[in-house]
Amino acid sequence: MNDLARLPVKSRVRSLRATALRRTRKARSNYYAFLSYSHKDEELADWLHEELEAFHVPTGLAGKVTANGVVPKRLTPIFRDEHELAAADDLGEEIRSALAASQYLIVLCSPNAATSHWTNAEIECFKRVRPDGCVLAAIGSGEPFASENPGHEDDECFPPALREKYDRRGRPTGRKAEPLAADLRGGPDERRMGFLKLVAGMLGVGLDDLVQREATRRQRRLAWLTAASISGMAITSLLAVTAIQGREEAREQRREAEGLVAFMLGDLKDKLEPIGKLDALDGVGAKVLAYYRKQDTSELSDAGLLQRSKALSLSAQVAYSRGQLDTAEKLYGEALNGTAEAIRRDPKDSERLFDHAQNVFYTGAIAADRGELAKAEKMFREYQQLARQMTSIQPDNLRYRMEVQYAATNLGALLVKQRRFDEAASQFNVALRTMEAIAAVDPANETYRKSFNESLAWLADVQFARGDLQSAAATRTRQVQLLRSWMSGKSDVAYEQRLIPAERSLGNFYWIRGDSTKASEHYRSAIAVADSLMAVEPDNTQWREYSFQTRLDFAQRLFLAGRIDEAKSLAEAGCISVQQLLAKNNEVPNWRAGLRDCRQLRMEFALSGGKTNDAIGEAQAAIAAAKTVRSNDRLGDIIALARTYRLLGDAQRAAGDMDSARRSWEQALAVIPSGVAERPFEQKEHLVILERLGRSQEARPIAARLNAIGYRSAS
Repeated sequence: MNDLARLPVKSRVRSLRATALRRTRKARSNYYAFLSYSHKDEELADWLHEELEAFHVPTGLAGKVTANGVVPKRLTPIFRDEHELAAADDLGEEIRSALAASQYLIVLCSPNAATSHWTNAEIECFKRVRPDGCVLAAIGSGEPFASENPGHEDDECFPPALREKYDRRGRPTGRKAEPLAADLRGGPDERRMGFLKLVAGMLGVGLDDLVQREATRRQRRLAWLTAASISGMAITSLLAVTAIQGREEAREQRREAEGLVAFMLGDLKDKLEPIGKLDALDGVGAKVLAYYRKQDTSELSDAGLLQRSKALSLSAQVAYSRGQLDTAEKLYGEALNGTAEAIRRDPKDSERLFDHAQNVFYTGAIAADRGELAKAEKMFREYQQLARQMTSIQPDNLRYRMEVQYAATNLGALLVKQRRFDEAASQFNVALRTMEAIAAVDPANETYRKSFNESLAWLADVQFARGDLQSAAATRTRQVQLLRSWMSGKSDVAYEQRLIPAERSLGNFYWIRGDSTKASEHYRSAIAVADSLMAVEPDNTQWREYSFQTRLDFAQRLFLAGRIDEAKSLAEAGCISVQQLLAKNNEVPNWRAGLRDCRQLRMEFALSGGKTNDAIGEAQAAIAAAKTVRSNDRLGDIIALARTYRLLGDAQRAAGDMDSARRSWEQALAVIPSGVAERPFEQKEHLVILERLGRSQEARPIAARLNAIGYRSAS
């Protein structure tokens, strides 16, 4: 599990919608679905429209609650535009209103639809006004994504807007979409199966729910007709039919559970990210678990026990991805009990150890998200032990050896969060040695490369935190060299993205050591890479965040070096990016930290220009911004707040108000907790505050430590 490897810098923005709220929103829809099609496909559209409106949801499903809400008895009403849109320049108001009021958009896909301006416009409109809505594709003819194969462009059946992902604000992202699709091509049986798949997607149930229930309903109808025609054997026939139905129901349940579990562990497992697919998986998972909960767990076979645990784990993963920590914890707890029992039955089965380890890891991850660090550490150490056990059973299994790397990295990240830098360094060294050995087996493997790169980045950060500036710079230099060698001759944004913080860190290291020339080279390199990436995709918030962080760091260094104009130019560009990001989401901690840093720089610029009142105002605004930052690095946030108080005191001193200045400096010192490990730049800030207050005796040992590690920067 590598999910927690970014723990200290991760700031998850939850996209959870409460079930009740989702149902309320859907209840407001005036149409169950909007049918979009090219009028050249009118005959097939007639058939599909009639089938949808005539369909009766099986009694056993109607009224049930799935991830898509309450299952209705009928799929009505269906909106369908029956008039050709030829002369208008835009969709009419009726069409736009109907799209906005429809729970689903069904696109009848064909080469005609793929080239239809109006079909594409309807898809675009729906994705803009209903970003939480679901788009379903019904393939009538042609081939999906045929336009990607030269010479087959005319066979494309998906309109352009259907092939592109839109974000949650209804904006195109430029990324490829893979819509849920039902195939209506072929004979009557194939068309009927495609239709049922389409209906299953709208109801949020498994296809087997509809297929098996429809078959059962036909069997029942036939049985009753037979019974009625043989009146003399009515009682006997009824008993026979009942027995058959009982056997068929039992077989149907077994087939349903087996099929749904296979579905969960197969096709849907790799498609968890889009919200619609999370909902679909959750609905299927609930069905599987309902089946297993009717059975005595102690009586389950080994295979049944493991299937049940996997179903629980996947449902828990969905809840965790949505930020539903209570639900996820409960489900992972049940899964944990199941995999623990499986290990008890066969403690030498490495795959059982693997499955159990995943449940242990996520239990720890939930604890870490809640700030329960002692529990998280206990679970992560158990996860690490399990990884070592499975590796001892199969030493040559690279998947198990990767678990050893993940375990060490995640445990190290948790220890960093607790400022236990020496212990964290030990874990990251384990992760690095593990990845070096794995990467040597397959040097071109992209997954191994990226994990190795991640281990180097973590190790460099913890070396710096311990004050080993030379080793930190060497490790980061190695990381940059590897990234550039892997990028040689090709463009790979995954490597370029990693290069930005690596170069920025090198800039910080060299500046601290007093080498402003090398520092500037690395800052400029990081900015150049970020700018080149943003030119490709300006809406990528991660790249924009990396860009403003580097610019603000570099601006601070240039200001201290007296290069005011260049510092102002960099700061202005960085702060514009901060404002753009905050306009998208005002709650992301790293972006709010950017606002704080912008205020600090503006205060320093004002003070250097003799504008003391402006400087005081900016410093007070920086304090207000600093108090709102709540990142995973709470001590880092606190020391940043202390710096803002210190800067306010500097501005008050420049204005001649020494009493206020001293109060601000004392407040700065008061917020810094005692007895915790400080990184070098944090020690430097602590030192400066003590010097402002004239507490030279307390400042002297800090200055000695900084001098001993080669800290040469003015800040």
